[in-house]
Amino acid sequence: MENARTFEKVCAILNEYNHNYYQLIPILEAVQEEYRYLPEEVMAFIAISLGISPANVFGVASFYSHFTFTPKGKYVIKVCDGTACHVKKSADIIKAMEEQLELQTGQRTTGDMLFTIETVSCLGACGLAPAIVINDEIVYGLLTPEKAVKLIKDIQAKEVPGSNEPGEH
Repeated sequence: MENARTFEKVCAILNEYNHNYYQLIPILEAVQEEYRYLPEEVMAFIAISLGISPANVFGVASFYSHFTFTPKGKYVIKVCDGTACHVKKSADIIKAMEEQLELQTGQRTTGDMLFTIETVSCLGACGLAPAIVINDEIVYGLLTPEKAVKLIKDIQAKEVPGSNEPGEH
């Protein structure tokens, strides 16, 4: 019964794509959107459901860099470390955010699954260096470590249950 609940969303996604193995990439994208990563048992279930080998599913998922096999936080912060950002001390921004989030060496996601910090080669916002993007939606530029920490604190305040910040309803 637990497995049925676990795969209920996956079944809905597979149904949406008519169990068409030619739609594997959009299926994997939808599953990753739902789970924030691709769990191994879900990929095996997809393979069985589509009548293809698990190796096929894993091969496709591992080929594309936007698929991930480890859980990510609700807020994925991509820190640019391209040349312009690196020269303008993006490493200091990373360090300040890691300290604020109490991430240990090598840890990318907070224990509460709220934040994931990733380093990327370029955001295409060189004129705003150093820059970050949160959830591939909003670019924040001309950052300092203090401004980056404030962004995190603002999100943390918003995420606290029962928090009633001014302007929030």
